Amino acid sequence: MKFDLEYLEKLANIVYENDLSEITLEDDEKAVCFKREKQQVVQASAPVVMPATVTSQVVAPTPKPAGEAKTESAHKGSPIVSPMVGTFYAAPSPDDAPFVKVGDNVSIGQVVCIIEAMKLMNEIEADVSGKITEICVKNGDSIEFGQVLMYVE
Repeated sequence: MKFDLEYLEKLANIVYENDLSEITLEDDEKAVCFKREKQQVVQASAPVVMPATVTSQVVAPTPKPAGEAKTESAHKGSPIVSPMVGTFYAAPSPDDAPFVKVGDNVSIGQVVCIIEAMKLMNEIEADVSGKITEICVKNGDSIEFGQVLMYVE
């Protein structure tokens, strides 16, 4: 196996373009491993998504009186958003209890759900501490990049 700069760049691009967390190649004498921190992916995507999320939340309560809309927005807290397109899973397996429920307290770095993307299970961690006030998606739902998964207050 030849490890020249061009070859290594191609491997790095494969990891990045396919949103992989890790890729390792080895032969008898050499090995190369590329790893991506999942927490960095979540933090990098959250600020980009916030304006779109706020816009969609403002549009939804329009039929309600202004007082009710303010109370509802203030009650929800900080959003945890999806860093990717995929399928939402509330638990590690169908027979297990969900990672979190409404009313549970979470801390920064705690796994709150899994998003399956391209047959890979990606653990999504809380980027804020507090109490789960609302879970906005159901187990098995298809979700979009930037979609609010839950709120933490």
